[in-house]
Amino acid sequence: MFNYVIRRSIQAIPLLFLISAILFFILSKAPGGPLTPYLQNPHITAADIARLKHNLGLDRPLYVQYLSWLGNVLRGDLGYSMSNSEPVVQAILERLPATLLLMGTSIGFSLLIGVAFGIFAAVKPYSIQDYLITTFAFFGQSMPVFWLALMVQLAFAVYGVTAFGYHFALPSAGISSSDTFDLGDRVQHLLLPMLVLSFLNIATWSRFTRSSMLEVIKTDYMRTATAKGLSPLTVILRHGLKNALIPVVTIVALSAPALVAGAVVTETIFAWPGMGRLFINALGQFDFALLMGYLVLISFLVVLFNLLADVAYAWLDPRVKYD
Repeated sequence: MFNYVIRRSIQAIPLLFLISAILFFILSKAPGGPLTPYLQNPHITAADIARLKHNLGLDRPLYVQYLSWLGNVLRGDLGYSMSNSEPVVQAILERLPATLLLMGTSIGFSLLIGVAFGIFAAVKPYSIQDYLITTFAFFGQSMPVFWLALMVQLAFAVYGVTAFGYHFALPSAGISSSDTFDLGDRVQHLLLPMLVLSFLNIATWSRFTRSSMLEVIKTDYMRTATAKGLSPLTVILRHGLKNALIPVVTIVALSAPALVAGAVVTETIFAWPGMGRLFINALGQFDFALLMGYLVLISFLVVLFNLLADVAYAWLDPRVKYD
């Protein structure tokens, strides 16, 4: 296993270089290029543009620009944001905690509920409960996120909820109501965007878990475990779930980079100060350095979590051998 991890890690290095080169070329060829934020200034002159190109090295061949950028990245310097003149690393680190909070709670909640729903539906196939969970899954997978977010805001933030004689409304935007840390206030702001993001994941992961668990239940080792007199709960959780989770690991690993990438639509609608909102702002202003830093970081995480998923396969199923 160790040799496999080392081999895959070495293979990932040229892949990441290739991805970064493609991203750099595409963004450089966009209309306006890296100077787009300056071109939006009506008072800037052609002489100013020429001077900026020279000072930023944009008058050099494209491959020279890429090698210069790559050299800075290898030293830990992702450049400066053109929209607010702050280092890209600082801009990312400032918004990363908010995204980790939102996406971490969303993925954790989705995994817990989605796997539980999938197991329950597989244990009682073609029952009323199974049909209800399947209907919920189809409904969740077909629901547009932007529409669901707006409806949730309307229901729980604008109109509010009345329960046990009390009427309350949840915050519709932001991460907190004040600069002072208040756990209860943070939880209230977190609830709506977290539920919106969880809705689709629960629907998807419950379907994967149900399908995989149905196949596992029919295997010989599950019947043998039942024949030994083990309780149904022990048979399902100890012998069945571990093998049924292999396809779920794949889909969760593909979703894991969202822990850092954020949710562009949801964070924008709920004014959540995370990475998704940072990306959409950088894209709107075509902040070249910030876009490159964000996209390269996400590319690295996609490669990393795919490697972790392969390692998890061997842990879940001893029959999987890589050496």
